[in-house]
Amino acid sequence: MSQASPPMKIRPQAKIQQEKIQVGEKYIQACLVPFFAKNLIVLLGEKGYVMCGYLDLTVAEKFSDPAVRIVGVSTIQEALGTKVDGCTAAARELGIHKDQPISEVLKLIV
Repeated sequence: MSQASPPMKIRPQAKIQQEKIQVGEKYIQACLVPFFAKNLIVLLGEKGYVMCGYLDLTVAEKFSDPAVRIVGVSTIQEALGTKVDGCTAAARELGIHKDQPISEVLKLIV
C-alpha cells in the first residue's frame, strides 16, 4: 500500500506582491510570486509583457505573444533595471531587441 505524500509546505513569508508602475500617463502591472528557489516576476502592459526565466519564451512564441524574457532578477526593482535577454517575434515587431533596457521596453508595451 502506498503512503500519501505529505502536504506541500509553503514558505511562511511567501506573499504575492503587486504594484502599478507608471510609464508616461499609463501603468504597467508588476507581479512577484515567491517560489522556493527564486521569484516569478511579470511586468504586464497592454501590448506585451516582460517575464523572468521561470516562464518559457518558446511557449510565448507558440502563442504569438509579444513577450520579453529577463534573467538574474529577484525583485521588481531589479527587473526594472535589467536588459532584455530574449524576446518573441511579436515583441521584435514592437521594436524590442536583445540587450535593450527594460525601461525602454516598458514604453513600447504600456
